[in-house]
Formats: sequence, structure tokens, C-alpha cells
Amino acid sequence: MSAISELSSLRRGRARNPEETPPDRKAGRDNLAGYLFLSPWLIGLVVITIGPMLASLYLSFTEYSLIQPPKWIGLENFQRMLDDSRLHNSIRVTLTYVLVGTPLQLGLALAIAMLLDKGMRGLAFYRSVFYLPSMLGGSVAIAVLWRQIFGMDGLVNQFLGAIGIHSATGWISDPDYALGTIILLHVWTFGSPMVIFLAGLRQIPAMYYEAAAVDGAGRWTRFFKITLPLLSPIIFFNIVLQVINAFQSFTQAFVVSGGTGGPSDSTMFFTLYLYEMGFGRFQMGYASAMAWFLLTLVATFTALNFFLARFWVFYDD
Repeated sequence: MSAISELSSLRRGRARNPEETPPDRKAGRDNLAGYLFLSPWLIGLVVITIGPMLASLYLSFTEYSLIQPPKWIGLENFQRMLDDSRLHNSIRVTLTYVLVGTPLQLGLALAIAMLLDKGMRGLAFYRSVFYLPSMLGGSVAIAVLWRQIFGMDGLVNQFLGAIGIHSATGWISDPDYALGTIILLHVWTFGSPMVIFLAGLRQIPAMYYEAAAVDGAGRWTRFFKITLPLLSPIIFFNIVLQVINAFQSFTQAFVVSGGTGGPSDSTMFFTLYLYEMGFGRFQMGYASAMAWFLLTLVATFTALNFFLARFWVFYDD
């Protein structure tokens, strides 16, 4: 009897032990704590991202002027896009900006990264200096400075005049060169992909280059046969990231053109035209339809990049 009583008291003592909580209750508490820590992000996702996206999707099928209530018009906004010549021009300008500016930016970023990968003195300083344009390139201040540099009396024309070349117009006021100045600004912000390229170059084993050098491979052969294949996943990542960012460019064109997309709509980016229709002419329904078309365009280019990646991206697995 004494043994049975001791066993029962031992069980009661274990039941009163707070450290031995049932597994189900402990898992529930852990899940609750996890959701509490995630709640700020979940609230932001619903309120700031998903909610406005769904509202924009609804407004794309309406006529909405920000003053009167939305009026359902079905697919009229999307049909209107087929006949909007300024919209077609903005798509052409944006595609030119993306397809010309992104390769030039990534090419310059890779070249600078390979130069910094040589192990020069003060690497941390140069890396910070070259990264700085990526932090400032999208700011209003740099766009204003760019407008002054390429203006009629800007630094570029002053330099050309000093060497005997006199320009009769400002670069940003000439439809043939205005877009080129903005592309040049985009190329100048090469710091972010450069840092990513530099990190990728540091991961390539040196033994590959040593073995190729022993076999007599030259510098260009090593670049095309070793560096590019092993760096292809990093190149692919930068392409996807920079293409998406280029499609969303707005500040540079807005400031350089004074918000007009001029001269002659030569810098009328798609985002700038969307802004004009939504907040300049208060055609928010049409602007919402344009926003969803831009989302579709970016998704198409992203999917195309992923499809083509299987033919040239090399994964060392």
C-alpha cells in the first residue's frame, strides 16, 4: 500500500510541474507567439499591398474621377488603351529605356566589379564610392543636378565649348538626345549590381583560373569559359532585378522633363503617363487599367527571363 501511495503522489507531483506542459498546448502557445510577431507584417501586407491592389483591380473596370463615385464600365478602359497613341509611345520609350539601359548598366557594373576583384588597396573605400550612385541616382536632387549638367549652359556644353564644339541646344531639350541622357543616368547607378557581381566573383574558386592558365588559356578565354558560366546565376539575378526596377522608373523622367515627358513626349515613360492620367487628369479608372497592364508587362518579361535562363544559366550542382 505504501508503494501505491508513493506512486500516486509522484504522479500528482508531475502533474503540478509547470515545465511539463502537454505538447499540444505548448505548440499552440508557440504558434500564437509566432503569429503575434508576424502580425505587423501581415497587417501591412493586407492593408498596404493586397487591399490597394484589389481596389485598383476594381477601379480598372470603372470610370472614376476621384470626386464622383466609381461607375462600372466593364472593359472600356482596356479597349481605350488599344487606340491611345500616347500610351503606345510611352511603351516604346519605356522599352527603349529598359532594353538599352539595363545591358549597359550591367556591363559597366561587371567591368567595375572585375576591376575591384583584383585586390587593390582601399577596396572598401572604392566599393563604397562606386555604390553611392545607386543610393542617390533615384533621388530628386540628382535628377535636378542631371538636368543642370545637360542643359543649354550645363557642364557638358561648357566642356564641349572648351574643346571647340559649340552646341546650339540643350541635350535634355532635344528629342533626339533627351532619352539618352536619362539612360545615361540609369547606367550611372550601377553600384547595386556591381556589389552583387563582386560577391559572385569572390565565390569562383581560383583553382579554375590556375588550371586554365597552365593549359595556356588567355585572359579573354578565361573570362568567357570560366567567369561568365560560373557567374551566370548572378547575372541572371541582376537582369531580373534591374529589368523590374527599370520598368518602374519615374523620378528621373519626371524631374528631367519637368513632369511633361517632353520634349515631344521623347521621355514620356509609361509610369509618367500613368501618373499624368491618374493625378493630372483625374482619370483614375484608366490609370488603374494602365497599372495592371504594366504589371502584366513586367510579369511577361520576368517569365521570359526565367524561360531563357535554362539555355544559358549554369548551376554548378
